[in-house]
Amino acid sequence: MATTESDELRERLDRATAHLDPPYAVVDLAAFDGNAAALVDRAAGKPLRVASKSVRSRELIGRALGRPGWHGVMAFTLPEAIWLVRAGVTDDALVAYPTADRGALAGLAADPALAAAVTLMVDGTDQLDLVDAVCPPGRRPELRVCLDLDASWRPLGGRVHVGVRRSPVHSARAAGALAATVAGRAGFRLVGLMAYEAQIAGLGDAPPGRAVLGSAIRLAQRGSYRELLARRSAAVAAVREHADLEFVNGGGTGSVAATSADPAVTEVTAGSGLYGPTLFDAYRAWRPTPAAFFACAVVRRPAPGLATVLGGGWIASGPAEGSRLPRPWLPGGLKLVGTEGAGEVQTPLAGTAAATLRVGDRVWFRHAKAGELCEHVNELHLVEGDAVVATVPTYRGEGHAFL
Repeated sequence: MATTESDELRERLDRATAHLDPPYAVVDLAAFDGNAAALVDRAAGKPLRVASKSVRSRELIGRALGRPGWHGVMAFTLPEAIWLVRAGVTDDALVAYPTADRGALAGLAADPALAAAVTLMVDGTDQLDLVDAVCPPGRRPELRVCLDLDASWRPLGGRVHVGVRRSPVHSARAAGALAATVAGRAGFRLVGLMAYEAQIAGLGDAPPGRAVLGSAIRLAQRGSYRELLARRSAAVAAVREHADLEFVNGGGTGSVAATSADPAVTEVTAGSGLYGPTLFDAYRAWRPTPAAFFACAVVRRPAPGLATVLGGGWIASGPAEGSRLPRPWLPGGLKLVGTEGAGEVQTPLAGTAAATLRVGDRVWFRHAKAGELCEHVNELHLVEGDAVVATVPTYRGEGHAFL
Protein backbone atom coordinates (compact mmCIF):
# COMPACT_ATOMS: atom_id res chain seq x y z
CA MET A 1 0.00 0.00 0.00
CA ALA A 2 1.37 3.44 -0.98
CA THR A 3 2.33 5.84 1.80
CA THR A 4 0.07 8.91 1.95
CA GLU A 5 0.83 12.41 3.15
CA SER A 6 -1.17 11.63 6.29
CA ASP A 7 0.93 8.55 6.93
CA GLU A 8 4.11 10.58 6.50
CA LEU A 9 2.86 13.28 8.84
CA ARG A 10 1.92 10.73 11.48
CA GLU A 11 5.29 9.02 11.22
CA ARG A 12 7.10 12.33 11.43
CA LEU A 13 5.16 13.52 14.48
CA ASP A 14 5.56 10.14 16.18
CA ARG A 15 9.33 10.20 15.63
CA ALA A 16 9.65 13.79 16.82
CA THR A 17 7.78 13.13 20.06
CA ALA A 18 8.80 9.55 20.82
CA HIS A 19 10.41 10.76 24.06
CA LEU A 20 7.20 12.39 25.32
CA ASP A 21 4.29 10.88 27.21
CA PRO A 22 0.79 11.97 26.08
CA PRO A 23 -1.19 14.08 26.37
CA TYR A 24 0.80 16.89 24.78
CA ALA A 25 0.42 19.43 21.98
CA VAL A 26 2.69 20.26 19.07
CA VAL A 27 2.93 22.95 16.42
CA ASP A 28 4.46 22.06 13.07
CA LEU A 29 6.58 25.14 12.29
CA ALA A 30 6.66 24.60 8.53
CA ALA A 31 2.86 24.64 8.42
CA PHE A 32 2.67 27.59 10.85
CA ASP A 33 5.10 29.67 8.79
CA GLY A 34 3.44 28.66 5.54
CA ASN A 35 0.05 29.73 6.87
CA ALA A 36 1.50 33.05 8.05
CA ALA A 37 2.90 33.72 4.59
CA ALA A 38 -0.33 32.70 2.86
CA LEU A 39 -2.34 35.07 5.04
CA VAL A 40 0.00 37.94 4.12
CA ASP A 41 -0.52 37.15 0.45
CA ARG A 42 -4.28 37.19 0.95
CA ALA A 43 -4.09 40.55 2.73
CA ALA A 44 -2.73 42.10 -0.49
CA GLY A 45 -0.48 44.67 1.14
CA LYS A 46 -2.59 45.56 4.16
CA PRO A 47 -0.98 44.78 7.54
CA LEU A 48 -2.22 41.83 9.57
CA ARG A 49 -2.85 42.14 13.29
CA VAL A 50 -2.34 38.91 15.29
CA ALA A 51 -5.46 37.74 17.13
CA SER A 52 -3.77 36.58 20.33
CA LYS A 53 -6.86 34.66 21.45
CA SER A 54 -6.19 32.25 18.60
CA VAL A 55 -2.50 31.69 19.48
CA ARG A 56 -2.07 32.02 23.29
CA SER A 57 1.69 31.56 23.30
CA ARG A 58 4.01 34.54 23.56
CA GLU A 59 6.69 32.74 21.54
CA LEU A 60 4.39 32.04 18.62
CA ILE A 61 2.74 35.46 18.67
CA GLY A 62 6.25 36.88 18.43
CA ARG A 63 7.12 34.47 15.62
CA ALA A 64 4.20 35.78 13.56
CA LEU A 65 5.03 39.40 14.35
CA GLY A 66 8.60 38.80 13.23
CA ARG A 67 7.42 38.11 9.69
CA PRO A 68 6.86 40.83 7.06
CA GLY A 69 3.25 41.89 6.77
CA TRP A 70 2.35 41.38 10.44
CA HIS A 71 2.14 44.18 12.97
CA GLY A 72 0.36 44.63 16.28
CA VAL A 73 -1.78 42.39 18.46
CA MET A 74 -5.50 42.15 18.98
CA ALA A 75 -5.73 41.08 22.62
CA PHE A 76 -8.86 39.60 24.14
CA THR A 77 -8.56 41.15 27.61
CA LEU A 78 -6.92 44.27 29.00
CA PRO A 79 -4.73 42.36 31.51
CA GLU A 80 -3.44 40.27 28.62
CA ALA A 81 -2.68 43.37 26.55
CA ILE A 82 -0.78 44.92 29.44
CA TRP A 83 1.21 41.73 29.96
CA LEU A 84 2.14 41.45 26.28
CA VAL A 85 3.29 45.06 26.13
CA ARG A 86 5.31 44.83 29.34
CA ALA A 87 6.88 41.58 28.10
CA GLY A 88 8.02 43.32 24.94
CA VAL A 89 5.90 41.21 22.58
CA THR A 90 4.29 44.29 21.03
CA ASP A 91 4.04 48.04 21.38
CA ASP A 92 0.61 48.09 19.71
CA ALA A 93 -2.14 46.16 21.49
CA LEU A 94 -5.78 46.64 20.55
CA VAL A 95 -8.17 45.15 23.12
CA ALA A 96 -10.91 43.46 21.11
CA TYR A 97 -13.67 43.71 23.72
CA PRO A 98 -14.77 46.36 26.23
CA THR A 99 -13.35 45.91 29.72
CA ALA A 100 -14.75 46.29 33.23
CA ASP A 101 -11.47 45.26 34.91
CA ARG A 102 -10.91 48.13 37.33
CA GLY A 103 -7.52 46.89 38.46
CA ALA A 104 -6.22 46.68 34.90
CA LEU A 105 -7.66 50.10 34.07
CA ALA A 106 -5.93 51.59 37.11
CA GLY A 107 -2.65 50.01 35.97
CA LEU A 108 -3.10 51.37 32.45
CA ALA A 109 -3.91 54.85 33.73
CA ALA A 110 -0.85 54.87 36.00
CA ASP A 111 1.65 54.14 33.24
CA PRO A 112 2.08 56.62 30.35
CA ALA A 113 4.06 54.08 28.31
CA LEU A 114 1.28 51.52 28.60
CA ALA A 115 -1.34 54.13 27.78
CA ALA A 116 0.52 54.91 24.57
CA ALA A 117 0.68 51.24 23.54
CA VAL A 118 -2.79 49.92 24.44
CA THR A 119 -6.08 50.84 22.77
CA LEU A 120 -9.38 50.24 24.57
CA MET A 121 -12.55 49.10 22.80
CA VAL A 122 -15.80 50.95 23.49
CA ASP A 123 -19.31 50.91 22.09
CA GLY A 124 -21.05 53.25 24.54
CA THR A 125 -20.60 56.06 27.01
CA ASP A 126 -21.09 53.78 30.02
CA GLN A 127 -17.69 52.26 29.33
CA LEU A 128 -16.15 55.74 29.31
CA ASP A 129 -17.90 56.47 32.61
CA LEU A 130 -16.37 53.36 34.16
CA VAL A 131 -12.88 54.44 33.13
CA ASP A 132 -13.43 57.90 34.59
CA ALA A 133 -14.71 56.40 37.84
CA VAL A 134 -11.49 54.39 38.16
CA CYS A 135 -9.23 57.32 37.35
CA PRO A 136 -10.54 60.80 36.47
CA PRO A 137 -9.18 62.48 33.33
CA GLY A 138 -7.03 65.00 35.18
CA ARG A 139 -5.13 62.27 36.99
CA ARG A 140 -4.18 60.04 34.04
CA PRO A 141 -2.60 60.20 30.61
CA GLU A 142 -4.90 60.34 27.61
CA LEU A 143 -6.25 56.87 26.87
CA ARG A 144 -6.52 55.51 23.34
CA VAL A 145 -10.00 54.39 22.24
CA CYS A 146 -11.39 52.35 19.33
CA LEU A 147 -15.09 52.27 18.42
CA ASP A 148 -16.72 48.87 17.82
CA LEU A 149 -19.09 49.08 14.86
CA ASP A 150 -21.53 46.17 14.73
CA ALA A 151 -20.95 44.38 11.42
CA SER A 152 -23.95 42.05 11.49
CA TRP A 153 -26.39 42.06 8.58
CA ARG A 154 -29.97 43.06 9.29
CA PRO A 155 -32.02 42.53 6.12
CA LEU A 156 -35.78 42.90 5.76
CA GLY A 157 -35.81 46.18 7.61
CA GLY A 158 -33.95 44.77 10.58
CA ARG A 159 -36.39 41.93 11.20
CA VAL A 160 -33.60 39.40 10.56
CA HIS A 161 -30.23 39.39 12.33
CA VAL A 162 -27.34 37.60 10.60
CA GLY A 163 -24.16 37.60 12.67
CA VAL A 164 -23.08 37.77 16.27
CA ARG A 165 -24.43 40.02 19.01
CA ARG A 166 -21.74 42.58 19.68
CA SER A 167 -21.87 46.36 19.61
CA PRO A 168 -25.11 48.38 19.76
CA VAL A 169 -23.51 50.80 17.27
CA HIS A 170 -24.80 49.65 13.89
CA SER A 171 -25.47 52.65 11.68
CA ALA A 172 -23.07 55.25 10.38
CA ARG A 173 -25.13 57.88 12.19
CA ALA A 174 -24.73 56.06 15.51
CA ALA A 175 -20.99 55.70 14.93
CA GLY A 176 -20.67 59.40 14.20
CA ALA A 177 -22.67 60.34 17.29
CA LEU A 178 -20.51 58.16 19.56
CA ALA A 179 -17.36 59.52 17.92
CA ALA A 180 -18.49 63.05 18.67
CA THR A 181 -19.07 62.11 22.31
CA VAL A 182 -15.67 60.45 22.67
CA ALA A 183 -13.92 63.37 20.97
CA GLY A 184 -15.60 65.75 23.39
CA ARG A 185 -14.59 63.86 26.54
CA ALA A 186 -11.41 64.83 28.33
CA GLY A 187 -8.87 62.06 28.86
CA PHE A 188 -9.69 60.03 25.75
CA ARG A 189 -8.33 60.00 22.19
CA LEU A 190 -10.28 58.28 19.44
CA VAL A 191 -7.76 56.47 17.22
CA GLY A 192 -9.57 53.57 15.59
CA LEU A 193 -12.72 51.89 14.32
CA MET A 194 -13.29 48.13 14.25
CA ALA A 195 -16.00 46.14 12.49
CA TYR A 196 -15.72 42.34 12.76
CA GLU A 197 -17.85 40.56 10.16
CA ALA A 198 -18.21 37.28 12.07
CA GLN A 199 -20.90 35.97 9.71
CA ILE A 200 -18.28 36.03 6.94
CA ALA A 201 -14.94 35.59 8.71
CA GLY A 202 -16.04 33.05 11.29
CA LEU A 203 -18.60 30.94 9.44
CA GLY A 204 -17.52 28.23 7.01
CA ASP A 205 -19.35 28.39 3.69
CA ALA A 206 -18.93 24.71 2.80
CA PRO A 207 -20.07 22.60 5.77
CA PRO A 208 -19.28 18.94 4.96
CA GLY A 209 -22.27 16.95 3.79
CA ARG A 210 -24.63 19.93 3.95
CA ALA A 211 -24.72 21.35 0.44
CA VAL A 212 -28.04 23.19 0.83
CA LEU A 213 -26.89 24.90 4.01
CA GLY A 214 -23.62 25.84 2.32
CA SER A 215 -25.50 27.48 -0.56
CA ALA A 216 -27.64 29.44 1.91
CA ILE A 217 -24.56 30.59 3.85
CA ARG A 218 -22.81 31.77 0.68
CA LEU A 219 -25.90 33.67 -0.42
CA ALA A 220 -26.16 35.40 2.96
CA GLN A 221 -22.45 36.19 3.00
CA ARG A 222 -22.61 37.85 -0.41
CA GLY A 223 -25.52 40.00 0.69
CA SER A 224 -23.87 40.86 3.98
CA TYR A 225 -20.59 41.80 2.30
CA ARG A 226 -22.26 44.18 -0.15
CA GLU A 227 -24.20 45.87 2.64
CA LEU A 228 -21.17 46.16 4.91
CA LEU A 229 -18.98 47.70 2.21
CA ALA A 230 -21.32 50.66 1.98
CA ARG A 231 -22.13 50.95 5.69
CA ARG A 232 -18.54 50.63 6.91
CA SER A 233 -17.41 53.28 4.44
CA ALA A 234 -20.15 55.63 5.62
CA ALA A 235 -19.32 54.94 9.28
CA VAL A 236 -15.63 55.67 8.73
CA ALA A 237 -16.51 58.94 7.04
CA ALA A 238 -18.83 59.88 9.89
CA VAL A 239 -16.21 59.09 12.53
CA ARG A 240 -13.46 60.93 10.65
CA GLU A 241 -15.49 64.12 11.02
CA HIS A 242 -14.53 64.02 14.70
CA ALA A 243 -11.17 62.23 14.84
CA ASP A 244 -8.08 61.47 12.78
CA LEU A 245 -8.25 57.69 12.75
CA GLU A 246 -4.98 55.76 12.82
CA PHE A 247 -6.61 52.51 11.71
CA VAL A 248 -9.81 50.84 10.55
CA ASN A 249 -9.75 47.17 11.53
CA GLY A 250 -11.83 44.34 10.15
CA GLY A 251 -12.01 40.70 9.31
CA GLY A 252 -10.57 37.45 10.54
CA THR A 253 -8.91 34.39 9.08
CA GLY A 254 -11.98 33.42 7.08
CA SER A 255 -12.31 36.77 5.33
CA VAL A 256 -8.78 38.15 4.97
CA ALA A 257 -8.94 38.54 1.19
CA ALA A 258 -12.50 39.92 1.14
CA THR A 259 -11.95 42.33 4.02
CA SER A 260 -8.65 43.56 2.57
CA ALA A 261 -10.49 44.43 -0.63
CA ASP A 262 -12.64 46.95 1.27
CA PRO A 263 -11.10 50.41 0.63
CA ALA A 264 -12.30 51.64 4.03
CA VAL A 265 -10.24 49.01 5.90
CA THR A 266 -6.58 49.74 6.70
CA GLU A 267 -5.68 46.52 8.55
CA VAL A 268 -7.04 42.98 8.97
CA THR A 269 -6.96 40.68 11.98
CA ALA A 270 -6.04 36.99 11.71
CA GLY A 271 -4.95 34.30 14.12
CA SER A 272 -6.78 30.99 13.71
CA GLY A 273 -5.26 30.51 10.29
CA LEU A 274 -1.82 30.14 11.84
CA TYR A 275 -2.85 26.89 13.57
CA GLY A 276 -5.48 25.68 11.11
CA PRO A 277 -8.17 24.18 13.41
CA THR A 278 -10.98 22.00 12.08
CA LEU A 279 -13.59 24.76 11.83
CA PHE A 280 -11.64 26.15 8.88
CA ASP A 281 -11.98 22.88 6.98
CA ALA A 282 -15.43 24.18 6.03
CA TYR A 283 -14.18 27.15 3.98
CA ARG A 284 -13.95 27.20 0.19
CA ALA A 285 -11.81 30.30 -0.40
CA TRP A 286 -8.79 29.22 1.64
CA ARG A 287 -8.06 26.42 4.07
CA PRO A 288 -4.96 26.70 6.24
CA THR A 289 -2.61 23.76 6.53
CA PRO A 290 -3.21 22.00 9.86
CA ALA A 291 -0.32 23.07 12.10
CA ALA A 292 -1.46 22.37 15.68
CA PHE A 293 -2.17 18.90 17.02
CA PHE A 294 -2.53 17.14 20.34
CA ALA A 295 -1.71 13.53 21.10
CA CYS A 296 -3.46 11.07 23.39
CA ALA A 297 -2.36 7.54 24.23
CA VAL A 298 -4.35 4.39 23.57
CA VAL A 299 -4.84 2.76 26.98
CA ARG A 300 -7.30 -0.07 26.26
CA ARG A 301 -9.18 -2.05 23.63
CA PRO A 302 -12.75 -2.59 24.87
CA ALA A 303 -13.73 -4.48 21.70
CA PRO A 304 -12.02 -5.64 18.48
CA GLY A 305 -13.18 -2.56 16.56
CA LEU A 306 -12.61 0.00 19.31
CA ALA A 307 -9.58 1.72 20.79
CA THR A 308 -9.85 4.00 23.81
CA VAL A 309 -7.47 6.89 24.52
CA LEU A 310 -6.95 8.56 27.87
CA GLY A 311 -8.49 12.03 27.89
CA GLY A 312 -9.32 13.82 24.66
CA GLY A 313 -12.38 15.81 25.70
CA TRP A 314 -11.03 19.20 24.76
CA ILE A 315 -14.25 20.84 23.64
CA ALA A 316 -14.32 24.22 21.89
CA SER A 317 -16.54 27.14 22.83
CA GLY A 318 -19.63 28.08 20.87
CA PRO A 319 -22.94 26.27 20.29
CA ALA A 320 -23.05 22.79 21.83
CA GLU A 321 -22.83 20.73 18.66
CA GLY A 322 -20.56 18.29 16.86
CA SER A 323 -18.51 21.00 15.16
CA ARG A 324 -17.03 21.88 18.57
CA LEU A 325 -15.62 18.41 19.20
CA PRO A 326 -11.96 17.60 18.61
CA ARG A 327 -11.38 15.40 15.59
CA PRO A 328 -9.23 12.27 15.64
CA TRP A 329 -6.91 12.99 12.72
CA LEU A 330 -4.06 10.50 12.63
CA PRO A 331 -4.11 7.68 11.82
CA GLY A 332 -6.83 8.31 9.26
CA GLY A 333 -10.05 6.38 9.44
CA LEU A 334 -10.92 7.06 13.09
CA LYS A 335 -14.14 8.56 14.40
CA LEU A 336 -15.71 9.39 17.72
CA VAL A 337 -18.38 7.08 19.15
CA GLY A 338 -21.70 8.92 19.05
CA THR A 339 -22.90 7.80 22.46
CA GLU A 340 -19.76 9.04 24.24
CA GLY A 341 -18.13 11.68 22.05
CA ALA A 342 -14.87 13.13 23.39
CA GLY A 343 -14.67 12.49 27.14
CA GLU A 344 -12.75 14.24 29.86
CA VAL A 345 -11.01 11.07 31.02
CA GLN A 346 -11.48 8.69 28.10
CA THR A 347 -12.44 8.82 24.45
CA PRO A 348 -13.36 5.58 22.64
CA LEU A 349 -12.64 5.59 18.92
CA ALA A 350 -14.13 3.48 16.14
CA GLY A 351 -13.43 3.24 12.42
CA THR A 352 -11.20 1.19 10.18
CA ALA A 353 -7.98 2.28 11.89
CA ALA A 354 -9.18 1.42 15.40
CA ALA A 355 -8.48 -2.28 14.89
CA THR A 356 -4.81 -1.56 14.12
CA LEU A 357 -4.10 0.46 17.27
CA ARG A 358 -2.32 -1.07 20.24
CA VAL A 359 -2.04 0.03 23.84
CA GLY A 360 0.60 2.74 23.99
CA ASP A 361 0.06 4.03 20.44
CA ARG A 362 -0.60 7.73 19.92
CA VAL A 363 -3.71 9.15 18.33
CA TRP A 364 -3.31 12.67 16.96
CA PHE A 365 -6.28 15.05 17.29
CA ARG A 366 -7.02 18.48 15.89
CA HIS A 367 -8.91 20.99 18.01
CA ALA A 368 -12.02 22.65 16.62
CA LYS A 369 -10.77 26.15 17.46
CA ALA A 370 -7.28 27.54 17.51
CA GLY A 371 -6.01 29.09 20.73
CA GLU A 372 -8.36 27.18 23.02
CA LEU A 373 -6.07 24.17 22.61
CA CYS A 374 -3.54 26.05 24.76
CA GLU A 375 -5.90 26.12 27.73
CA HIS A 376 -5.28 22.38 28.17
CA VAL A 377 -1.47 22.28 28.08
CA ASN A 378 1.36 24.16 29.77
CA GLU A 379 3.64 24.01 26.75
CA LEU A 380 3.77 23.55 23.00
CA HIS A 381 6.42 21.38 21.40
CA LEU A 382 7.63 23.00 18.18
CA VAL A 383 8.41 20.49 15.45
CA GLU A 384 10.66 20.91 12.44
CA GLY A 385 10.90 17.87 10.22
CA ASP A 386 10.96 14.90 12.55
CA ALA A 387 12.43 16.65 15.60
CA VAL A 388 11.22 18.83 18.43
CA VAL A 389 13.40 21.94 18.11
CA ALA A 390 11.96 23.91 21.04
CA THR A 391 9.37 23.74 23.77
CA VAL A 392 7.61 26.99 24.62
CA PRO A 393 5.05 27.88 27.28
CA THR A 394 1.42 28.61 26.60
CA TYR A 395 -0.39 31.34 28.52
CA ARG A 396 -1.47 28.62 30.93
CA GLY A 397 2.13 27.50 31.29
CA GLU A 398 3.11 31.01 32.30
CA GLY A 399 0.39 31.03 34.95
CA HIS A 400 -2.14 33.13 33.06
CA ALA A 401 -5.80 32.28 32.59
CA PHE A 402 -7.22 35.54 31.26
CA LEU A 403 -10.73 34.19 30.68
